[in-house]
Amino acid sequence: MTGTIERTKRSDYRRFQAISTRWMDNDVYGHVNNVVYYSWFDTAVNRLLVVNGLLDIHTGKTIGLVAETGCRYFSPTAFPDEIQAGVRVAHVGTSSVRYEIGLFRNNEEDAAAVGHFVHVYVDRDTKRPVAVEEKMRGFLESLKT
Repeated sequence: MTGTIERTKRSDYRRFQAISTRWMDNDVYGHVNNVVYYSWFDTAVNRLLVVNGLLDIHTGKTIGLVAETGCRYFSPTAFPDEIQAGVRVAHVGTSSVRYEIGLFRNNEEDAAAVGHFVHVYVDRDTKRPVAVEEKMRGFLESLKT
């Protein structure tokens, strides 16, 4: 996705992760602060990888480092909202993946925010790029829309 980030709907995503807002997420303006959204993106994608046995955050030889990120906000969220983070994959390269995430407030069909980030997969020790493993590649391809 390049250029303007468009508002998406739930049906645009293949997998979802539930995220509860916390009291401390609200800022002085009474809504969730923008930096929290980036944490939700990271949490949704990494949880999806961990629970599907594709990422070992403690001892795995390969880790994902964020190389690019962005977000467009459409409507506010606030505690005590429940957020559903829809995750899809836009592109799988040799060592990188572009994830797109839609954040849905409560039971709303339209995304409150839409973001993306690019993971570059690297060797944990050398931090040099490594090829996306076939098992992970297959899973990521299944998340394409």
